Amino acid sequence: MTCILALETATDACSVALYRNGDIQERFEPGARRQTERILPLVDELLAEAGVTLAAVDALAFGHGPGAFTGVRVATSVVQGLAFARDLPVAGVSTLAACALAAFDRYPHRSRVLAAFDARMGELYLGAYQCGPDGVVPLLADGLFDPDAVPELDGDDWLLAGSGAVYREQIAARVRLAEVDAEVAPRAGAVARLALPMVEQGRTVPAEQAQPVYLRDRVVN
Repeated sequence: MTCILALETATDACSVALYRNGDIQERFEPGARRQTERILPLVDELLAEAGVTLAAVDALAFGHGPGAFTGVRVATSVVQGLAFARDLPVAGVSTLAACALAAFDRYPHRSRVLAAFDARMGELYLGAYQCGPDGVVPLLADGLFDPDAVPELDGDDWLLAGSGAVYREQIAARVRLAEVDAEVAPRAGAVARLALPMVEQGRTVPAEQAQPVYLRDRVVN
């Protein structure tokens, strides 16, 4: 039985999840950017609720970004600390991919998702995915874009999900949107599901190799 503890703190929300043999338990707290103070208490609360110790976990997973610099750093540092403590393997998952899967969970009739986060400074983080119950397939690699220069995508059934919807007018000029939901956030449960094949196939790394993906060198939180 595979047991994965997952963390996601790359946006305003903070969440942790425990995957065990197809079952997921999750704690999710939206808004307020309290990841630094809340992430470890959430881990402790979730493990206690599940009756599981860190020693029983097979692997750790985290949303490695892109997202807010502070949030991405929090997830990276916490997962490294937990992994070092128990010599656990780590799987890093795209936060945009986790957002896309969370969006598909909410809108199962929309399988093509444009996941986008407001990157500030007039830019956005964006990735396009074909989504299904078992995961996501990237159609456009995660990138940092000028909203007026988003790549054009075929089709007229795209769901735009995430805080990057603040640029919906610019995006809609290049991609035909069927639906928009700015409130969708990446969740640790989605991170765990995306990490499962990586863990099962041994596509993990040791703690010291768990690294954030920023896509931008300039720090904006």
